[in-house]
Order: sequence, then C-alpha cells, then structure tokens
Amino acid sequence: MNAISRRSRIEAMLVDDPNDDFLRYSLAMELRKELDHDASLSKLAALTKQDKPYVPAFFMAAQQLVDLLRIDEARSYLRDGIEEARKQNDLHAAGEMSELLCQLGDRID
Repeated sequence: MNAISRRSRIEAMLVDDPNDDFLRYSLAMELRKELDHDASLSKLAALTKQDKPYVPAFFMAAQQLVDLLRIDEARSYLRDGIEEARKQNDLHAAGEMSELLCQLGDRID
C-alpha cells in the first residue's frame, strides 16, 4: 500500500496550482472522509464564494450539512447553488440540487 495519502498528494499538487478548483474540491472531500467537517465545509464555502463559483461545491456542502443534521444551512446552499447552476447553464446540477431540496421539504420556483 502506498504510504502517501491521497490527501497528501492533493495538497502537494495544490502547492503547484493553488487556484485549481477541482483540487481544492478534492481536498474538501478528503477532509470530509477524515470527518474534519469544519475544514471541509470551510473549503467548500470558499469555492462557492469566488468570482465564478464552483457549482459542485454547493451540492457537496449541502449533502454534508444534511449528514450533520444542519438542514436549514443545507437548504441555503441548495437555493444558492441552484441559482448559480442556472447562471452557468448547468441544468443537470440545478436539477440534482432541486431534487435534494424537495426531499428536505422545500421547493423552488
């Protein structure tokens, strides 16, 4: 088995390219696996607040918040994510987030 963790490899790649959205997202997912929810959610939040928000970060933040029973926060991420996905013409992501939002007992217009 490789002694270097996936997280370590991602962090090493981020040194070379700190603005790579996919690597930053991947690191957040690794932190989630390690149950470091605060760090994971912080990294996902940063991805949602940049000039061109990274749409998958909204959905993953919402899913993680649902797992943590922070449903109102999850709904907020989903609403914002749906709006951003539509702006970026990512109708698949908007649909997935709309479906989760409905499952949480909320609906969108």
